[in-house]
Amino acid sequence: MKGVTLLTAFLLFTVLNVQASGGKEKKDKPVRVTVSGTVRLVGNSPMTSLVISGENREWYIERAEEKKLMHLQQQTVTVSGTEYYVDIVFANGSPAGRRFFLKDISALDTN
Repeated sequence: MKGVTLLTAFLLFTVLNVQASGGKEKKDKPVRVTVSGTVRLVGNSPMTSLVISGENREWYIERAEEKKLMHLQQQTVTVSGTEYYVDIVFANGSPAGRRFFLKDISALDTN
């Protein structure tokens, strides 16, 4: 009985977590940008993400692109890439912010 209760609680938590982190990609035309910031690994295993932390924004790096920057963690870089964003929405429909992503990355400079 205890196992069923734990399993139910785990499944409920997982569903709520997935819904809370859900979002919809904005269909605006992607923009080619040049960004500078520190390459960091955020999150907890197994759900880690590589980000570039700039002065006013964080850009999440697409999974397929992470290999290009993984070896540059904790270093300041300048990269060029295609920027798009996803509006994050809580399960109740209220907005939870915007997450910016970079794809098609090419490194320009490392400090």
